[in-house]
Amino acid sequence: MTKRRSRGDGGLHWDERRQRWIATVSLGYDGRGKRIVKRGSGRTKTEAKARLKEVLRDYEDGLAIAPSGYTVKHAVDDWLAYGLAGLDRSTEGKYATLCRKHIIPALGARKLRDLTADDVDKWLADKAKALSTNTLQVVRSCLNRAVKRAMVRDKVKRNVVELCSVPTGQPGRPSKALTLAQAETVLHAAAGTPMHAYIVVSLLTGGRTEELRPLTWDHVYLEGTPDAELPIPPHIAVWRSVRITGDTKTRKSRRTLALPARCVEVLSEHRKLQDRQREKAGEQWKEQGLVFTSAAGTELDAANVRRAYRRVLGLVGGLNPADWTPRELRHSFVSLLSDNGVPLEEISRLVGHSSTTVTEKVYRKQIRPVIQTGAVVMDRIFEGDEGR
Repeated sequence: MTKRRSRGDGGLHWDERRQRWIATVSLGYDGRGKRIVKRGSGRTKTEAKARLKEVLRDYEDGLAIAPSGYTVKHAVDDWLAYGLAGLDRSTEGKYATLCRKHIIPALGARKLRDLTADDVDKWLADKAKALSTNTLQVVRSCLNRAVKRAMVRDKVKRNVVELCSVPTGQPGRPSKALTLAQAETVLHAAAGTPMHAYIVVSLLTGGRTEELRPLTWDHVYLEGTPDAELPIPPHIAVWRSVRITGDTKTRKSRRTLALPARCVEVLSEHRKLQDRQREKAGEQWKEQGLVFTSAAGTELDAANVRRAYRRVLGLVGGLNPADWTPRELRHSFVSLLSDNGVPLEEISRLVGHSSTTVTEKVYRKQIRPVIQTGAVVMDRIFEGDEGR
């Protein structure tokens, strides 16, 4: 005779409509007096009971929602939908692209509760064959933040991604800088093009593209204040960026830069050209007070600047436009200053870095590797001894 189950042991029955075995157990009543019933289903009795054990384990661990079908894709989609508040739209797009290209195809179908550190290690090792170390770090960070968000919302007990380190990936795209001869050639080729003023200002001041695109004429002082007690030369106030808050990248990035004479000349001519462009556009012109604009007066985006810059490079022999981006005008600024003996500390101030460490790390290949100050000074001190 089959032994009768004790009260609370639950039940097991066949569901004809679903064609599955259903295992159930009652866990008492909630605060509203409603019975708490947990269920597990399977094609066999054993599978149904095993599934019920998983559900009970989740319940005992305090998971608010039994994540039986909650996958890595669900976690990533939830993070992309609700976890990126306050970020710039371009950053949101970047994260979404990386997630849908590298995370979801490889791990998306995996149940989040079953994801292991080994799974993540193997995934990162596979991605390291094609991605740079920097991109690997960003992709791993996206997955980590998605799982962490799911854990906070009781969808999973722990975040195994935090246990995994990023392997060394492929070498990233090396940064480059124009030589003085190349820089002069590019400036000559840019003359007469819509990018002329932008390239001159970027190369001769080291401004970031995200700082120059929102630059307004209100922050450009082409005459300076020569009659002041302490004369102020022509300058630009780099106080804004295209970031969602409008702030510059760091506190030290908010800076005021004197303009070389060549910039003053080019910007003066650029302003006249913009006036004629505004008159020609008529009602289609959307006045925003910007220095660098589209044909309708609106702010340029990064893709606009990149395409226009590469068109200029197409006029220069010996340079492959596809190998260069506008940010390398800033690298060239650093390189040219370093080649002419400007101290690292001064370069760091000019480019708006928070410390010289950032300058050295980011522009390592552009900084003169041999520190010559000591040798030059000592030669000057002892030059008389050699004559004697």
